[in-house]
Amino acid sequence: MALPALAACTRRSGGYPGYAFIASQGEQMLAVVDLEVMAVARHIALEGSPSQVLAAATRPMVYALLPETGAVHEIQFYRMSVARKAMVGASPISMTLTPDEKSLLVLAPRALIGVDLERMQPAWNLTLPEEPVELGLSPDGKSAAITSAKGIWLVDLVARRLRGPVIDGDFGAVQFRADGELVAAANRGARMLSLIDIASGRLITHLPLPVRPDHLCVTQDGGQLFVTGEGMDGVVIVYPYQTEIAETVLAGHAPGAMAVSSTLLFVASPQSGDVTIMTIDSRKVIAVVPVGSDPGVVVVTPDDRYALALNRKSGDVAVMRAATAATKKFMWTLLTVIPVGDRPVSAAVRGV
Repeated sequence: MALPALAACTRRSGGYPGYAFIASQGEQMLAVVDLEVMAVARHIALEGSPSQVLAAATRPMVYALLPETGAVHEIQFYRMSVARKAMVGASPISMTLTPDEKSLLVLAPRALIGVDLERMQPAWNLTLPEEPVELGLSPDGKSAAITSAKGIWLVDLVARRLRGPVIDGDFGAVQFRADGELVAAANRGARMLSLIDIASGRLITHLPLPVRPDHLCVTQDGGQLFVTGEGMDGVVIVYPYQTEIAETVLAGHAPGAMAVSSTLLFVASPQSGDVTIMTIDSRKVIAVVPVGSDPGVVVVTPDDRYALALNRKSGDVAVMRAATAATKKFMWTLLTVIPVGDRPVSAAVRGV
């Protein structure tokens, strides 16, 4: 396929050969950042303000969720324009691509909706007994876990059957283990992780935490789970396969959202406006990079050379870069800051 028309003959080497699609809650569009030239290349008009954006890996499509209009917009990557839309109902909360990228799972008030991406239409709807908070999807796409302020439900996506609540409590973030046999759910009210066996739906153990588990992030190999939240300026490290807490390390001030590369953990600190970078193996902080005002999301490019921090208050994206010299392989610096719109909250990177 040809490259997007917006690239034309202006692309140059040096950056990442691809684009970042930025969803800003205060705009009715997606900002498209060319990561080779590090500048906004285009704005894609939408029918409402997006809350989330996802990029498919096996098909040239990007998806934007619009809670105000209850729609999902499909954007053709090589044309940089909206191709189709699916109506999923009022105020959808979040969306997740299935591993085969044939479906999109949309979490809505009291419903889980499956959208067929071939027809770009809702294919099924599963009624939920409570207002959901977050959806977790197993690596094989056969199971899901849904949390709420009252408990956890397990979903058999093959049979489209709901089980639960398997545990009562005020739950938020949720993360499947890499083998799909266990799910870790953040019990915000009790400040602990609840580990649940998927096959039986039984509780394996509770892991008490020194923080309220507001954010979860897992390494690419699934061997470590990181937890941040209110209560401590640190990151709690959990071993999902050993079902135990490894240690807690200091990282930033009031740390929030996280992202990982193959070797590094990036931790955003909204209050202090910086991102703390630490090695996954040694758990040592190697850099603290000032990025802007209220960084709420961090995204790492697939080549692990760049990290994007979305600054909600200042309405821009800070681009951090890894040093290229072999002697300075652990040095990270701020490369540039790119204005993208009012309150950016979600980003998806897609290579060309």
